[in-house]
Amino acid sequence: MSNTSNTSDSQSSSNASRGKRKDVTEDEELRPMDVLREARAQLAELTGMEAESVSSFERTEDGWTLEVEVLELVRVPDTMSLLATYEVTLDPRGDITGYRRVRRYERGRADSRKSGGR
Repeated sequence: MSNTSNTSDSQSSSNASRGKRKDVTEDEELRPMDVLREARAQLAELTGMEAESVSSFERTEDGWTLEVEVLELVRVPDTMSLLATYEVTLDPRGDITGYRRVRRYERGRADSRKSGGR
């Protein structure tokens, strides 16, 4: 039937739209830069907002944890634009398992948190 062909085609186009991601086997480890690129792309697809930078990155027992800076609201002047820090968790294959906003701030504001802790 043509339905299986359509399903296969849609899966191929879905994989292509995610970028040049390589499928990883259980024994293979992802390179950190691949994880960062893929996490940014997935977060942008989920939220509709582009990631500006990754401010923290850590391998965990369950996969990966990142903090990603995202532009949430563009204002003029640019120093008044609103950015947010999102904590993003990924499984060992690099797929997002969850995210949450942990901080929101104006681009021109200095970080008021004490360094070295939360």
